[in-house]
Amino acid sequence: MGFSKLKIPRVCEHCSKPFEAKTVTTRFCGVSCANKAGKERKKLEKQQKEKENLLQKYSNKIAEVQTREFISVSEATVMFGISKDTIHRMIKKGLIGGANLGIRLTRVKRADLENLFSTIEMPIEKKKEEKPNFEIGNCYTISEISTKFRADPSTIYLVIKKNKIPTKKVGSFVYAPKNLIDKIFAGQ
Repeated sequence: MGFSKLKIPRVCEHCSKPFEAKTVTTRFCGVSCANKAGKERKKLEKQQKEKENLLQKYSNKIAEVQTREFISVSEATVMFGISKDTIHRMIKKGLIGGANLGIRLTRVKRADLENLFSTIEMPIEKKKEEKPNFEIGNCYTISEISTKFRADPSTIYLVIKKNKIPTKKVGSFVYAPKNLIDKIFAGQ
């Protein structure tokens, strides 16, 4: 590959410093950055291989744990993401079955833990949203709300925003539906 007489402005991939490259394929500002980047790449490849070896080593153990009826507390914490204290608390309350076979040999029933995490279908109630009625007799202005319920206008704006009450601005007045405002302030 030949060198060009042009100086190609580049940024080093390792140290992020600008430099002038002599070839189109130059990636690093110097030999030291190239060596450091190569060492980093080899280190990452080595870590990836170690992770793969670890997964292969423990894949049989994971499969074996998933088939056993009773598992240890530490295995349950890994499988279900629960702390050991929580598991012991659930055993004391009787939520899950557990047997203490000696010091640090508490075993729990895997099916009991799975039943705790089974999904429960909740009926979804669909609310029929009424379209706000902004007619003259069906709305309050912010000043009317503050005098009627003895509240500061800034508080009223916060309540409207918190409860997602639709508003309509006409000129300098902000209108809110009476029925929604009455529902909120009647409960307070």
